[in-house]
Amino acid sequence: MISTLKWRVWVTATAFVLATAIGALVGYLVALSSIRQITENQLTRDATRIEGMVDSLLDESHALLAAQNASHYPFCSDAEINYFRSLIYHARNLRDAGRMRDGKMECSALFGRADLSHTEFKPNVTRQDGTKFYRDLPPYVSPTLSIFIMQQGDSYVVEDPSFQERLARINWNSETTMIDTASQKRGRASGLPLSIPDAIIDRDAHERVGDVLYVTHCSLHTAVCTTVYASYSAALRADRSRSMRDAAEGALCGALLVLAFALLRQRSRSMAQQLRRAIRQDKLQLVYQAIVEPGTGKYVGAETLARWTDEEGFAIGPEVFVQMAEERGFVHELTALVARRALREFAATLRSRPDFQLSVNVTAADLGDPGFLPMLEHALNDARVATHSLTIEVTESSTARKQLAKETIRRLRLRGHCVQIDDFGTGYSSLSYLHDLSVDGIKIDKAFTQAIGTKAVIGEILPQILAMAETLDLMVTVEGIETKEQADYFAGLARPVLGQGWLFGHPVPAEVFHRNLAVSP
Repeated sequence: MISTLKWRVWVTATAFVLATAIGALVGYLVALSSIRQITENQLTRDATRIEGMVDSLLDESHALLAAQNASHYPFCSDAEINYFRSLIYHARNLRDAGRMRDGKMECSALFGRADLSHTEFKPNVTRQDGTKFYRDLPPYVSPTLSIFIMQQGDSYVVEDPSFQERLARINWNSETTMIDTASQKRGRASGLPLSIPDAIIDRDAHERVGDVLYVTHCSLHTAVCTTVYASYSAALRADRSRSMRDAAEGALCGALLVLAFALLRQRSRSMAQQLRRAIRQDKLQLVYQAIVEPGTGKYVGAETLARWTDEEGFAIGPEVFVQMAEERGFVHELTALVARRALREFAATLRSRPDFQLSVNVTAADLGDPGFLPMLEHALNDARVATHSLTIEVTESSTARKQLAKETIRRLRLRGHCVQIDDFGTGYSSLSYLHDLSVDGIKIDKAFTQAIGTKAVIGEILPQILAMAETLDLMVTVEGIETKEQADYFAGLARPVLGQGWLFGHPVPAEVFHRNLAVSP
């Protein structure tokens, strides 16, 4: 009996020690995995933000180069140089624009014709569409930053050095690359040169090489890939308390409990999957910004804006998560969620105020989705809201796919929706283009509003846009009104326009908006 008891005590003690040791080990390993996952999530966010900024830079560059190549002025004449200056003055990410032939710079908006090097330069990268990229060509040389030049036809544009500084503030340890069509070698578009295998740089990847964690995210829109990296050991040192705590918890809970915890923690928590879960669980936040008459402040509508906080508690901007949903093929779920909930939250208001307009933003992918129009119809029927009460806003970049946009816009208008182009003035539309699309109105980008009262050249373009809208009989809504001076400018126009901006109110939840609406003029 005593021997048996001693044996049981020994087995129990041994099992306890083993379970504790295994639990502690598993807990420690879970901590390592967790720290790696957190680091990779942060790197993914950084890569996505950088990639989005690079996409914006390339889109702006393409648009400016198209405008340069459409110049009707004599090559490198004073008139053409002045024309280039008018283009570059309101560019957000570009410093200079000019002409280049056979690799030689002929003239530019900043340097005219006399102060340019006429050395024959060879491109670092040539894309399949003939676009050429150069780096650090005189006189565009910075002692601390690497500046890129982009050429199409006989025209070139130069990246603003501040763009690289904005990228560096997101993550200094990054590189954006593109593939040279002729050599099939990668070329650096921005950031630091990385000495790692191409397999990590030219595809979506999460890799660890030695002590370094790499995350690469590739854009389907511009075919460039952004890689960011961080030291794994540095991440461990920065969060040593996590590994100690998890090891202690594992020892207390035992091997089986820790194993279950490890399996749970290893579940994929990628940003896209988090967003999918948030959409399907209806966890996105919707806020609404008032659309008003600038002169009276009377509420005439509301724009629906989506907000998302990920599972780590980070607020992710709509410019990031909407693009990610579009690229990953589930943006229709996001749009459906926004439309249905917005109509539900504003159903009573829209039924009691027939002239009040609720606006919802849609993407290029929505315009091409065969389920988009039926979804809107079902959402309106469920909320018992008239079709004319829902305004559809499409971004100007979405209308670049002209034929697809034209047909969907036509069908939306036939159903009774008002269709507006959002962020107008960012690079695609012209008078003939707008006429062909047959939209009801435009929303002028806030960059033009902010130029009012300043000496910025972009402010001189605003009257031309307003005149163009009047010619086409388009409704005009102005974004970004933040001062009384700006509101007075638009209130004083002969043709009425609508406005929105912080002067009239920040985006707020539905219940706050309805309280504000009740006391509005």
